[in-house]
Amino acid sequence: MPNTTITILLLSLYLLALIVIGIWNRKSESSEDFFLASRKLPAWLLAVTFVASWWGGGSAIDLVDHAHKNGLSSFWIYGVPVLLATALMFLFAKGIRNVGSISQPQLMEQRYNNKVSLLLTIFIIIFMVIGSTVQIIVVGKFFHAFFDISYEQGAILGTLIVLTYSLFGGFKGVVLTDLLQFVFFLLTGVLLFYITYNQSGGIEAVKSTAITNQKEGYISFFTNVSDNLAYVITFGTSWMIQANIWQRISAAKKAVDAKKMMIISFIAFIPLYLMVTYTGMFASVLYETVPKSGIVPDLISNIPNPIISAVLFVGLSAAIMSTMDSLINTGALSLTVDVYQRHINPNASPSHNVTIGRISTFLLGALALLIALKIQSVLRISWIGSDFLTSGAFIPLVLGFLWARGTSKAAIISMLFGLLFSTYNLLVALGLDLPVAWETASTEQALIGISISFFLYVIFSFLTEGDMEKSKKFIAKANILNR
Repeated sequence: MPNTTITILLLSLYLLALIVIGIWNRKSESSEDFFLASRKLPAWLLAVTFVASWWGGGSAIDLVDHAHKNGLSSFWIYGVPVLLATALMFLFAKGIRNVGSISQPQLMEQRYNNKVSLLLTIFIIIFMVIGSTVQIIVVGKFFHAFFDISYEQGAILGTLIVLTYSLFGGFKGVVLTDLLQFVFFLLTGVLLFYITYNQSGGIEAVKSTAITNQKEGYISFFTNVSDNLAYVITFGTSWMIQANIWQRISAAKKAVDAKKMMIISFIAFIPLYLMVTYTGMFASVLYETVPKSGIVPDLISNIPNPIISAVLFVGLSAAIMSTMDSLINTGALSLTVDVYQRHINPNASPSHNVTIGRISTFLLGALALLIALKIQSVLRISWIGSDFLTSGAFIPLVLGFLWARGTSKAAIISMLFGLLFSTYNLLVALGLDLPVAWETASTEQALIGISISFFLYVIFSFLTEGDMEKSKKFIAKANILNR
């Protein structure tokens, strides 16, 4: 990098600001205070932290690289699933907030029973650990590309930074730091878009380069859509039930604020993901192939002005860390509220539970770091993490709001299938020589998983007895069908 001293100085000042925000908001008197900020945050601020949670490391680095290769249709990998998930959550936001639980498993216990709640907790922790691992991989590679340190050192440094401010401030600290991180990354995204647009010569140069490289349909939104349907199905359905986003919905003051949050976020995601996609397309004129470190880190490192380069570096670091802190905080929520308070120490004092929340935050981050030090793939591991939620939790969660006949036993069977199905596919993806009748991480696999989960839930709901009065009471409380 042209001037690492300036970069380190700016990064240090930025991190100091994050830590100060975290310490300033360290006072938490209960789990609801620590994990939901006492439900006092406005809709616009929750929308910012929602956007910051999803428009993170994967979008900043991975989507740019995919767009360089495949063009505008790469929007289907991240952009379309995000819009699909946000639209679905808009429909369910009122019900989620009306139920008023602190965590997603608490909500499932109100609808079904404690066994279903425990199973969902397992899914959430798996997803949050894998999701955090992805961001640690990204930040490790990013720091490695810019500083004279190894990938392992970069991963450790990035994790320690996030844990430092997350341990103090809880959810409120995460939300406020997300606001600062979003501003930084928005600046980075706009500047990179502007730089690549100017240096490439614009969309006409992109068209000419695509013709020269014989890339048909490069600027078409619908080219090879079928190749990306696996991501739309798996990411869209799993992100719709992602616990860290339900946490933000639950943190809204009222149900109407939760719906406003989803509207604001949906509108914001469209230009943000298009901007990232077009940045990768403009970069196709500048790069014949994707650099080993990725297009975005290479672009930033080659900016001649050291101050601008340093600002962009901090902006991208902000995007990665805003996603990581959200995932770790929600995983810690499940460990604290749904494991420790529910099954280990139900009589613990509120202040003791806050301490456990901080310990859980550290444990989640440490576990994700250990995995990241062993595995360094991004898109596939993201898909695997989402597959657990899609196959195992999507059907019982969604139909639990809509169909009173759905029973607890049916939910358990459906979720156990999803757990076994996703674990089997994970083992195959990791290289175990196991027989499979479908391609790993494919549209076929996604459809098979969610379809069998659906049929098992419906069939066993008719074959088993449920607490109809409890189910109807939950659905009435959620009041999701009454607009």
